[in-house]
Amino acid sequence: MNRTAPQRGAALLTAMLAVALVTSLASAALWQQWRQVEIEMAERGRSQTRLMMTGALEWTRLILREDAVSSQGAEADHLGEPWALPVQESKLSTFLSQDQQWREGDAEVFLSGQITDAQSRMNVMNLLDNGQVSPAALARFATLFERLNLPLSELQTLARQLQLGQAGTSPPAAGGASPIAAAAAGPLMPQQTAQLVWLGLSTASLAALQPYITMLPEATPVNLNTASAEVLSAAIAGLDLASARQWVQQRQRGHWRSLSAAQQALGPSAGLLDDRQHSVRSRYFEVHGRMRIDRVVQQELALVRREGAQVRMLWRIPSPSNPRSSPPE
Repeated sequence: MNRTAPQRGAALLTAMLAVALVTSLASAALWQQWRQVEIEMAERGRSQTRLMMTGALEWTRLILREDAVSSQGAEADHLGEPWALPVQESKLSTFLSQDQQWREGDAEVFLSGQITDAQSRMNVMNLLDNGQVSPAALARFATLFERLNLPLSELQTLARQLQLGQAGTSPPAAGGASPIAAAAAGPLMPQQTAQLVWLGLSTASLAALQPYITMLPEATPVNLNTASAEVLSAAIAGLDLASARQWVQQRQRGHWRSLSAAQQALGPSAGLLDDRQHSVRSRYFEVHGRMRIDRVVQQELALVRREGAQVRMLWRIPSPSNPRSSPPE
């Protein structure tokens, strides 16, 4: 009897340990399965939002195309047009036709977004003229830097690095350095404004400049109908900020259909406008889109170029930040 009791106790303890081990393994397996299901659901949600976001971006391209077709190439671009109206967060089901009713149990999808005129800001590529730093453009950017209390040394570095970066992406002249050597000598050429830190801008300076500058594939004029007072005062030599704000208020009563109309509104300062640096039309637009399905949120930023009635997307990236607010009319 005395020998049987310890054996029974050991057997019971072994059985309890086996049950605990099996329970632990089952729990781990169940947790792994639950985790895989959650990952699959999240991936499916992201895939769905990305597909829907693609449709939303195509919709904005259609809006810009229809704007170009309706104006027939004669109308200016301004903040009173349909493309400039932001889309507040709305249920996607409100955009569906009657034969595409939202069924009960379907996930709620919310869409919001905005199209902004990329040429309402000062283009960093304007700093270069035929591969050389433009003194006039450098002076305009210096005005902006001074208004924002930013170090001019960063502007000098930006212009110099931009020149080196463009030289590295240009075909070498006969007998010149190889493309590999040129690329190694200069910085990587940025495509988006956020990448200007590659060219020497500090993070703080870039954050202050974001509402007023852009990075486009080529030099572009500033659209006087959509630019903010800060951009106007920097882009138009000799125009102070107070006069620029008055100009923006005057613009609210009606946009300028031509550069000559803007010159008449500017009065004695009309000679400050230059058709290479100033315009009333735009070709580049930024599209900010936000799609939300339950807890999954997808935000994207895209740059499109409009040539006549053709609207082509140049790039599209995830955007964790909120869209820039539109300049005042």
